Amino acid sequence: MWLARQMMKRNLGEKTMQVGLQPLFQGRPGTSDVEIYKQEIDLALEAEAMGFDLLMPVEHHFFDYAMIPDNTVLLSYIAARTRTIKLMPCAFILPWNDPLRVTEKAILLDHLSEGRVVVGFGRGLAKREFDAFRVKFSESRERFDQAAGIILRGLETGIVEGDTPHYQQPRIEVRPRPFKTFRDRTYMVGMSPQSVDTAGRLGLGCMKFAQGPWVEAKVDIDRHRTIFKQSQGFDAPPPITADCLVCDTSLRRAETMAREHMSRYWAQLMDHYELLSDNFAQAGAAYASYAEMTQYLRSTKQEALVDSYRECNLWGDPERILDKLRERRELLGDFVVAVSVSYGGMPYEDARRSLRLFADRVMPEIKTW
Repeated sequence: MWLARQMMKRNLGEKTMQVGLQPLFQGRPGTSDVEIYKQEIDLALEAEAMGFDLLMPVEHHFFDYAMIPDNTVLLSYIAARTRTIKLMPCAFILPWNDPLRVTEKAILLDHLSEGRVVVGFGRGLAKREFDAFRVKFSESRERFDQAAGIILRGLETGIVEGDTPHYQQPRIEVRPRPFKTFRDRTYMVGMSPQSVDTAGRLGLGCMKFAQGPWVEAKVDIDRHRTIFKQSQGFDAPPPITADCLVCDTSLRRAETMAREHMSRYWAQLMDHYELLSDNFAQAGAAYASYAEMTQYLRSTKQEALVDSYRECNLWGDPERILDKLRERRELLGDFVVAVSVSYGGMPYEDARRSLRLFADRVMPEIKTW
C-alpha cells in the first residue's frame, strides 16, 4: 500500500526525496561467494517493495572488497524481477571498459527495464584493479574524459564514434537504438575537485561517498552546481550522497555496531585503495588531490580518522538518523541518499533488520521532504 501511494505521488508529479540501495557484495570470511550472492540478491529484490527508488550496485573486480564485475548483468536479472525501481550501474569505471560496450550495455538495459536506467560513471581508484586490466593508473583521467564524451554522444544518438589518443572508434550505429534521452539520468562519482569539475562540464550529476564532514563536501557540491549551470544552461540534478547505514531501535546497540563494522570497513577502504601508499604521487596529475590526501592520512592518528568517518555516515535509531538527514538537507539542499547495509563483516540478519527498520521508520518521513 505504501509503495502504491508513492507511485501515485510520482505520477502526479509531486516532488519526493529519492532513496537508493547500494549493494557492495563484499566477501566475508567463512561465507562462500554462493551464499553471499544469494543474500545480497534477496536484499536487492526486497528493495522495491520497501519503497526504494534506485538500486545502485558498484563495479569492482578480483577482491573481497566488492564482487560485482559486471553490474549491468546483475541489473538485467533485477530488471526481470521488478517493475518500478530505477536501475543504476554505480558506476561504469570507464578506464576499464570499452566506450562502445558501455554504450551498448546501458541502452540494452534500458530496453530490458522499460526505461528505468540511471547511468553512473566513475574513474577508478584502486591501482591493483588497473594493473589487472593492464591499464596505466596514470592514464585514468584522460581515459575517462575521452571515453565519457564518446559514450554520452552514443547514448543520445545511437551512433558511437571517436578519434582520441586512447579510443579510435569507427562510426557505428548500436542496436537496439536508444528510445529516450539519457540527458537527465547520468551521474559521475566526484570525490576529487577535478572530478567534480568534469561532472559539471559534461552535464553529469554529482555523487559523493560519505568520507568526511559534509560541510567540506558542500564546497565541491556548490562548485559542481555552478559549473553545471554555466555549461548546460539549467540546474544540476540533486547530488547523490552515499552512506554506510546502521539503523536499530536501540541507539546504544546502533553505536556499537557502527563502531565495529564502519571501523572495519574503513580499514577495508584503506587496504583496497592502498591509501597510505605512494601510488597516487607516482601517478602524477591524474591523482594529485589523492596524493595530498595520503599525506594527511599519514600525519593523522588512525583513531581520529575512523571517528571522523563513522560520524559522517548514517547510524543510530530512526530519530537520530532523521536528525542527521535533516542537518544534511539544511546544508546541501535537495539530495538523493543512497545507503549500504552489508559491509565490514556485518552479519546478514543484522544488515536485513537495519534495512527494514530504515525503510519502515525513516523513509516514509524523508519522502515527504
